[in-house]
Amino acid sequence: MDNVGEFVRVESDPENPAVAVIRIDRPKALNALNGRVTEEIAEAAARVSVDDSVRAVVLYGGERAFVAGADIKEMAELTHAAMLEYSRALQNALTAVARIPKPVVAAISGYALGGGCELALCADFRVAGVKARLGQPEILLGVIPGAGGTQRLPRLVGPAKAKDLVFTGRQVRAEEAERIGLVDRVVADEEVYSAAVALVAAYADGPAVALAAAKEAIDRGLETDLDTGLEIERLHFSGLFSTEDQKAGMRSFVEEGPGKATFSGR
Repeated sequence: MDNVGEFVRVESDPENPAVAVIRIDRPKALNALNGRVTEEIAEAAARVSVDDSVRAVVLYGGERAFVAGADIKEMAELTHAAMLEYSRALQNALTAVARIPKPVVAAISGYALGGGCELALCADFRVAGVKARLGQPEILLGVIPGAGGTQRLPRLVGPAKAKDLVFTGRQVRAEEAERIGLVDRVVADEEVYSAAVALVAAYADGPAVALAAAKEAIDRGLETDLDTGLEIERLHFSGLFSTEDQKAGMRSFVEEGPGKATFSGR
């Protein structure tokens, strides 16, 4: 795959070509999110979303840092009017990641703070190295999280734990992050990338349309009441009976038993 831009590229994992890696690479700033990085993340999310050869996605910032935060130097002097536009672009970029219709895992080494933590929250799963640090330190700058931290974080860890992190701005070590549900797996620092790829590679041969439907049903259902969520589920469930994978999956179950189907992703 070709690079998206100056600081973000989309690559295929060499051992799992169906797994795309969105690689953030702004090393001198520990991958801090400035306007250019934000724009390139949105472009990368759009690319992997429509590429049928991509069946799963890894977000990765390298061995030193996932994303250390937003670029404070860039935003410090922005006016209220300018920040309205800046924050909209940032939210839109991260939402584009959250809406990638494929399994997504964040591979977290080093710092995932502020906007970096918010980016990690957009993944379906989070794998962190033992030395990783996560948090929402915006309160220490006199502001609050502006790219999903006050919304996605409480949905993941619950309102009380989210308020603790947002109100104090403290950094959470990987062990505590796993305990409160902020990350799903903690591994040795040198194994972060490979563990993340292994996690989502397990879905690469799955029924792609059904996986996308399951992801949307869960995510959309969390945003609404139970009755509406059940209707979202029912419509997706029924719609999957028009797919080749449904036919293959049920035929295989009847003829060979469970877990032996081969899916085409259509």
